[in-house]
Amino acid sequence: MTEAVPWFALAGLGAFHGLNPAMGWLFAVALGLNRRDRSIVWLAPLPIAFGHALSVGAVAGTFIMAGVVIDPDLVRIAAGLGLIGWAFYHWRYGHRHRVRFGMQAGLAGLAIWSFLMATAHGAGLMLWPALMPLCTSAAAQPAGAGPLTTALLGIGLHTLAMLVVTSLLAITIYEWVGLEILRRAWINIDLIWTFALVAAGGFLLFT
Repeated sequence: MTEAVPWFALAGLGAFHGLNPAMGWLFAVALGLNRRDRSIVWLAPLPIAFGHALSVGAVAGTFIMAGVVIDPDLVRIAAGLGLIGWAFYHWRYGHRHRVRFGMQAGLAGLAIWSFLMATAHGAGLMLWPALMPLCTSAAAQPAGAGPLTTALLGIGLHTLAMLVVTSLLAITIYEWVGLEILRRAWINIDLIWTFALVAAGGFLLFT
């Protein structure tokens, strides 16, 4: 059961990222409304998830390579400090550096936008506390899988969970709920995101 915890964490973080409107579902709905085409709402989550996976994969690959040549404890501490530092930056300056793409972006543009947005939000950094035990502990890895393969499986699970939640939200909002609900029931996701970054950084520093 203990070995399954990182996998549940990766799926949960994927759902959390999918819930965040800044990660794509709001953009998918807006694009569908702008083009008056429901098919784009169904298609948009695919390149959004792909761009997100590229971003978190780049960060995970960097940490895995660093762990090969550097003491894993140093990597863990550096990642923890990086998460807390990024949380402070996001709280203080994040609202000034929004990644902007027009509503006429194509599917390739959506993938690029998603990659930049995930990178700007530190999504890959947040994923590392869950990936670290899978990539540094042989007991937590699937049979015959090395750290890189295990990381790819973890990122795949994370991306699948994000894709499911993003798609469900985008389709539900577009088809039945409508954007009017955002005026009456908006949640400060940015604040939750900042606290989540700090919590992940603290977990790395004190475990």
